[in-house]
Amino acid sequence: MSTKVSDHILERLREWGVDHVFGYPGDGINGLLAAWGRAGNQPRFVQSRHEEMSAFEAVGYAKFSGRIGVCAATSGPGAIHLLNGLYDAKLDHVPVLAIVGQTHRTAMGGSYQQEVDLHTLFKDVASEFVETVTVPEQLPNVLDRAIRTAYARRCPTAIIIPGDVQELDYSAPTHEFKMVPSSLDRSAWTAVPSAESLERAAEILNSAARPAILIGQGAAGARAEVERIAELLGAGVAKALLGKDALSDELPYVTGSIGLLGTRPSYELMRDCDTLLTIGSSFPYTQFLPEFGKARGVQIDIDPHMVGMRYPYEVNLVGDAKATLQRLIPMLDVERDGRDWYDSVCANVTRWREVMERRARQSADPINPEYVAHALDPLLPDNAIVTSDSGSTANWYARHLTMRPGMRSSLSGTLATMGPGVPYAIGAKFAHPDRPAIALVGDGAMQMNGMAELITAAKYRELWEDPRLIVAIWNNHDLNQVTWEMRAMEGAPSFLPSQQLPDVQYAAFARSLGLTGIRVEKPEDVEAAWQAGLQADGPAVLEFLTDPAVPPIPPHATWEQMEATAAAILKGDADRGSMVKQGFKAKVQEFLPGREK
Repeated sequence: MSTKVSDHILERLREWGVDHVFGYPGDGINGLLAAWGRAGNQPRFVQSRHEEMSAFEAVGYAKFSGRIGVCAATSGPGAIHLLNGLYDAKLDHVPVLAIVGQTHRTAMGGSYQQEVDLHTLFKDVASEFVETVTVPEQLPNVLDRAIRTAYARRCPTAIIIPGDVQELDYSAPTHEFKMVPSSLDRSAWTAVPSAESLERAAEILNSAARPAILIGQGAAGARAEVERIAELLGAGVAKALLGKDALSDELPYVTGSIGLLGTRPSYELMRDCDTLLTIGSSFPYTQFLPEFGKARGVQIDIDPHMVGMRYPYEVNLVGDAKATLQRLIPMLDVERDGRDWYDSVCANVTRWREVMERRARQSADPINPEYVAHALDPLLPDNAIVTSDSGSTANWYARHLTMRPGMRSSLSGTLATMGPGVPYAIGAKFAHPDRPAIALVGDGAMQMNGMAELITAAKYRELWEDPRLIVAIWNNHDLNQVTWEMRAMEGAPSFLPSQQLPDVQYAAFARSLGLTGIRVEKPEDVEAAWQAGLQADGPAVLEFLTDPAVPPIPPHATWEQMEATAAAILKGDADRGSMVKQGFKAKVQEFLPGREK
């Protein structure tokens, strides 16, 4: 039997080491689906409930495996549905390949059913490489370039294959004019900055009296080097959310997350430092960085297109974080005067942890959402993979979970889209079937798409060596992050028609699928629920009824700002009494260290 184009595509994916493709069927990829049948489902076709979830699962797989994530969809609506997940990959710099169908070549341009201009559709999200295969000889070059580009540029790419092309007999490119051959190899490479730029950076860092370091996901492969340079400089280390798992939170000088969802010590670190070293991060919110002119700056980033645009750095070192730090560290002064700055950073971290402990212990109606995350923290397995959805849940993920060496975590960092929490965790389970995955999700995201993906988890649970996949839901009947943004940024009360959510029985739905489902209505049952989920022999849904009045207070909020916000919205807010009470109870913990309120 002859080899079809669709057969060759799957064969080439296997040769690239692709072992999973996350997708949803449709007639635009019928040729590929038939090839999957002939190939014995290798690479494995993982069926999601929706193409957007396929893309998110591919992103989660790529984030936690370090390998390319691949998703597949039919023409027209299927291809359109991939977009949000692909934009998530683009903005978080994750290698993902989308394989999509198209109407037959004979019908193209004829306003045929499900015919969409896919090149125009994908030209932004897959701007580094998007191509349509019109003849078999274009393969394998198109596929190879799509994969190689996704890896090299850390981005999504796309290939479009008309339905009739999928069915053609495959013929390789020949040694002729206007034929393009290809090859599989993708050798490793390392970028390093020049010696002169390293010397200039060392001069700045050696002159620092109050150094601060900001790391992102680009520092993940340089854990030992980041620790070494922090200790040499006596610096505090703050983390962008995408770099939450890049360095252990157990280190005394790690101040935690930065930004609106960040910690008070990180805010103070940036406010008071005189030198900033940024490693592998494109954190965009300049108001949380040192004031311009008050601190000197050095940046390390592997992407020359992303350097120098978040802060007026004096030196931009373009290179791999690990290799660059290995060359920079020997240039730093070993003997430094005084450790007062370092001691103050560590003291701020200790105090903040005490504040967060007290905040989590505050009473609420019915359960304090901070306590749900706080109770999980000491129970996390050393090899846990944690995903967070967007929304107020991300605040508790950012502030209460202590990342230890070996743990992994991520969320939609730059797009900050709702919905990836559960599919990220599913992608993580296929990347690491021997590790437990925990998704932290608000009820808004769960209603948007998380519930349907519980069906996917139930479908594939038997494939995972460690079957544990916990989906924890903060059920507060409110689109809480936006509610608080309206209050704090607009001075407006909650608009119930847009913000209020129906109460859904998530645990009961999980049980209907044969999964563990636990509904928690009292704070004294929170810890036991976490333990039950971690001891379950398969996926588990833990539904926590939490208080929407507990505020995700920004780290820079002052008592005066809290009073002003409360006064501005006290009139007309449906939850005004509880909101003001809980906000003041939370903020007072920072002003009364060592006391319970």
